[in-house]
Amino acid sequence: MDQDQEKNHDVTWREAAESPASPQAAGNVSPVTAGQAASENEGLGAGSPCPGQPRDEQVVSPPNCARLGDGPGIPDTGAAAFPTALPNGSRIRRRQLLKYGGMALAGLGAAGLAVCAVYRGCASSGFGGLDLGAGTDVFPGDAPQGELWQQWQRRGWVREARHYLPLGRNVQCRLCPNDCLLQPEDRSHCRNRVNKGGKLYTLAYGNPCAFHNDPVEKKPLFHFLPGTEAFSIATSGCVFRCLNCQNWDISQRKPEETKDPRGEAVRLNPEQLSLLSRRDVDRLSMFPEDVVALAEHFGSRSIAYTYSEPVAWYEYMMDTACLARQKKIKNLWITCGSIREEPLVELCKVLDGANVDLKSFDEGVYRRLNAGRLQPILDTLKVLKREGVWFEITNLIVPTYTDDMEMIRRMCEWLVANLGPDYPLHVSRYHPDHKLTHLPPTPVEVLLQARSVARECGLRYVYVGNVRGVEDAETTFCPNCRRPVVCRDAFSVLSMDVADGKCKFCNTEIAGVWTA
Repeated sequence: MDQDQEKNHDVTWREAAESPASPQAAGNVSPVTAGQAASENEGLGAGSPCPGQPRDEQVVSPPNCARLGDGPGIPDTGAAAFPTALPNGSRIRRRQLLKYGGMALAGLGAAGLAVCAVYRGCASSGFGGLDLGAGTDVFPGDAPQGELWQQWQRRGWVREARHYLPLGRNVQCRLCPNDCLLQPEDRSHCRNRVNKGGKLYTLAYGNPCAFHNDPVEKKPLFHFLPGTEAFSIATSGCVFRCLNCQNWDISQRKPEETKDPRGEAVRLNPEQLSLLSRRDVDRLSMFPEDVVALAEHFGSRSIAYTYSEPVAWYEYMMDTACLARQKKIKNLWITCGSIREEPLVELCKVLDGANVDLKSFDEGVYRRLNAGRLQPILDTLKVLKREGVWFEITNLIVPTYTDDMEMIRRMCEWLVANLGPDYPLHVSRYHPDHKLTHLPPTPVEVLLQARSVARECGLRYVYVGNVRGVEDAETTFCPNCRRPVVCRDAFSVLSMDVADGKCKFCNTEIAGVWTA
């Protein structure tokens, strides 16, 4: 079901707090004890040193979510398989799936999964009236105040930002090309950063609103440890404003709209899995060491920073990646690629793989469709190659916006000329969502035409995503003998004839990361 067709009748915790019947209004909220606050602050600080070793999507309904009341590992095959009624008699909506699916967490083994996502239903702020070409609009005077700010601090969900320029009482964020200039109490374009007392702080730290154990193929990463799983996390926030975003209900939200800091603190780690209740999900913390511990618990070979835009929660990603590197767990960055070079180079020291969403190859389309810019993304791709990070590229073909074959040809020619022929390209099908529900899904013939263009330009590994029934859509062929070396179906690897990174049939190297 298209998310925009679902009417949201939930009440945010902030709205509930204003109701006379709410616990907070009655003065009955359980305070966070000093011991709990100290425990919640054990995560790495934004300025913590990182090991200096040289060379570490959309979110859809989780394929492995167990149904409420069922045993672990029961596949969720669609809305009909998921509970149709909540305790209050209302029907569950697609965007609530991650939140309530996460309650299957308790009792799951490593072969199952752990997940939850929080969506606190709030009226969409939208941006139909904004000039999407501006790209640097901020939220004046919108930083959390008073008790809310204190609650965020007590939970340990606040860290000083890594990359910013102090300008007296003002600050300028230097993390992404938006270059947000914030006066005191302003909030950044990505919604996650605020100016408090002339310092820049992130509100997205240790408070993920979505987490799940995913096949690495879902990212999509087809040439990175095929058949393994990635423990995937996200907070709210994004540096873009994509009209077609399929995760808009977390990417276009403030942290305060996805997490509830009231009541007793809950910290999720392997020891707490069996104790997790439904209402705990809204207010739980998961600090970097907890993320790494959960990845180890579930046998995940990597941690993926994904679903929204990890650049918007850079400090949380960076500190987690540093700890993961110490534990020899791989780090995966699933991104729109809009980031400045200095923080990107810092991130590359602990990054193993990435999927970069190259949304179009036209500056005008980037402004209209994404409220972003093309050139910074191209620069990111060059830096990733230079720094030795494996990456793959996704190009979502949106009808009337990015389905111009000449533009796709220019894009593919640039990729071959500047990056070489060996980085995979995923040509992906658009499904109506967010602000573009009036557009149809991408015709399959357009996807096939784009694949042909990419191959004509010299790209060796081109895949068709988000569509079933297309022959060899996800098959990896040896560029020399042309025999299939990896066969896939959706997120499953059916067969693999790659040994030590080479084709088993002719010993030709297959680009990618095939062994840990």
